[in-house]
This record gives sequence, structure tokens and C-alpha cells, in this order.
Amino acid sequence: MKVTLADYSGFCFGVEKAITTTFEELDHKDKSQKIFSLGPLIHNVQVVKELEERGVMVTEDIGSIQEGSVIIRSHGVPKSVYETADKMTLTLIDATCPFVKRIQTIVEEYYKKGYAIAIIGNPQHPEVIGINGWCDNKALIIQEEKEVENVPDVDKLCIVVQTTMSIAQFEKISAVLEKKARLVTKFNTICSATKQRQKAAKDLAEKVDAMIVIGGYHSSNTQKLVSICNDIRPEATFHVETSKDLPVEALKQYDLVGVTAGASTPKWVINEIIQKLRNI
Repeated sequence: MKVTLADYSGFCFGVEKAITTTFEELDHKDKSQKIFSLGPLIHNVQVVKELEERGVMVTEDIGSIQEGSVIIRSHGVPKSVYETADKMTLTLIDATCPFVKRIQTIVEEYYKKGYAIAIIGNPQHPEVIGINGWCDNKALIIQEEKEVENVPDVDKLCIVVQTTMSIAQFEKISAVLEKKARLVTKFNTICSATKQRQKAAKDLAEKVDAMIVIGGYHSSNTQKLVSICNDIRPEATFHVETSKDLPVEALKQYDLVGVTAGASTPKWVINEIIQKLRNI
């Protein structure tokens, strides 16, 4: 079996920054210092488990923390979290992805200018929840094109998009959404790493017999990769989290297998899976 790894697979810049920042903090903290993460640092079970073993406690509620340092994960948080941390004199370690931070800045600026805010993305995703918190939680959140019909007409509309959305979905939804306002300002805020990763996965899927997509089952950007590969290889796209999840028997029929990985997938997980594939 020949195995080919797609370009831009694994940790993106934002996740790399969050992981590096956290491990640096762990290396320099004293034994009595408590470190918390507001939600799992990244959508990868293996990495989160390793961080917990090193002493990073995961909590969803900043109000439950009495003292210590709080890591803001790469997905970002609502503005209110910063205000709460300031009142409680907690030390914030901000590991928000710069691409996400840019969206937060845009949303806050245009909301103050009187624009209605539309976020194209998953309303349950922590990144989208965080972005919404920079416009008083009043954003219109649209995940599917059919939802646009429920959006009221407005005078001014600012459109942004979750960093991990597919480009095709963004263009399709925003084209319909633009008809809902007299004045529209649109920002394609899908991060460059996501665009590159999705294109590389698509290009590779067209050349191989089967695709392995590695990443957390709850990872949004990984699910987009699965969808893209599935469109091209509907009977031969496999989403796995670790090497234990590989469907070895099903893969024996393929001579050429492509591999891609989501932005929260560590290099060691990718290497382990590639090695197991080559042993088939």
C-alpha cells in the first residue's frame, strides 16, 4: 500500500500557538499555582488528556474559579469573560487564534457602527459563541442556506464567517444573505490555513483510491475535511481519531491511500497512523 500525506495536515498556526503557550506556562509555574482552561484547549482528546496529566484543569465556567491562571483557548471567548476575569483578579493567558481575534474585532467595530451582525457558522461551536459575545450576543447565526429565509430585512449588515467553514458554503449562504440588507459589508474570515488544508485534501482525494481523515470527532474543521473527501470518495472516506480506529480489513483492497488531518491533530498521531497503514 502506498500512502500519501496531504499538504497542510495537522496543527495550524492558531492551535500551535495555544499549545506552545500552555506548555510554556506549565514549565514555569510553581507547584502551588493552579492553571485552568476554559473548555478543552483544542478539539483533540489525546492532547487534552496530556494537559490534564500536567495539571491543566478544564472548566466551562470562569465564575467557578477562585484563583490561579486561566487559559483562553484558540477558539476565543465572549468579551464578558475578560471583564469577569478582571473583576476577579485572575491571570488570563490569552491563546485565542489571531484569525478568530480578527473576527471579534470586526464584529465589535461594526456592531458599534449600527450594523446588524451575521455569523455564518455553527451556533453551537465555541468559536461562534465567543464571536457572538462581542456584539452583545445579538448576531444572526446561519449554518444552512435555508435558514436565511428566517432572517429579517435590515438596513446595514456585516457578514463574517467561522474560520473553519468550507469556502463553498460561505459563498453560497452569503450570496443569499446579501439580499437581506440595503448596505452590506462582507468579510471572508475563513483562515488561510483552512483554505489551504481543504484544497490540498480535495486535490489528493481526486488522485487516490481512499482517504483517511484524522481528527477529533467533535472537531469542526475535521468534519469539513470529511465532507470534502466524501464528495469525491463517498465509499472510501474514513474518519479516524487514532490508529486504533483504522478499519484495517476494509483498507486492504486499496493500493493508494491519501491522508489528511484536522488542525487539532498532533504530528505523532498522524505518524502513528501512516506507519500502521504502510504495514497493511
